[in-house]
Amino acid sequence: MKFTTDPAMFLASQSLEGKTVLIFGGTSGIGLATAIQAKAAGASVVVIGSDLARSERIATEHGLEWRAADITDTEAVEAALKDIGHVDHLVLMAGSFVAGKILETDTHYLRRAFDERIWGALDVIRTLDQRLDQRASVTFISGVLAERPNAWGTAVLAAASAAMEALARGLVLELAPRRFNTLSPGTTDTPLLGRTLGDALGGYVTELSARLPLKKIVPMQQAAAAVMFLIQNDFMNGETLHIDGGQRLV
Repeated sequence: MKFTTDPAMFLASQSLEGKTVLIFGGTSGIGLATAIQAKAAGASVVVIGSDLARSERIATEHGLEWRAADITDTEAVEAALKDIGHVDHLVLMAGSFVAGKILETDTHYLRRAFDERIWGALDVIRTLDQRLDQRASVTFISGVLAERPNAWGTAVLAAASAAMEALARGLVLELAPRRFNTLSPGTTDTPLLGRTLGDALGGYVTELSARLPLKKIVPMQQAAAAVMFLIQNDFMNGETLHIDGGQRLV
């Protein structure tokens, strides 16, 4: 096998020209930021959001192809993917902030943490089947809770996040040579964070930032750049990429 150190050839290998990137949760936050960066790298990008009107509006604004489906609804996922052809890179960013203490919260609600992540991911992969390229990359999302759970009603979400990392490692072997990795971001400046915290957002971010090694939370563009790294580097496989500025250490 012949190897090259030519930087031009390496940079050309990072191009996504002629590739299709499919992003669930691609109409907001890290997913949308990834879609924008992937398009800039030359990819054809399809984003799938849960809300039809929002998906159309956001995709049109950024020149992206779009579909709408609740990732927990198998039939909706199948319908959304019905006319999707070959997929080179699959990114699964869908997932809400499911929180509630286990002795106080309806377990049907808490199950959504796993439905949106584990079962949703499997439905997408099974539905795509052979349309997912044999050398495709698949990127899941977990989060800092997987390593640093707290006592504020996030035990189930932490478990679902950790499960995504384990699922990726298992699928590396089961569905080789496709690549599976997981992005584990710290607290990230996304619309979801704002919706979750509401009026408490400013105070929370200020207090948390003071305790973090870098004194700031993660910009979503930096998290998206980490997804792009997982997509473009052919030897990232079975990894959990932490982009938290050291949050899991404090």
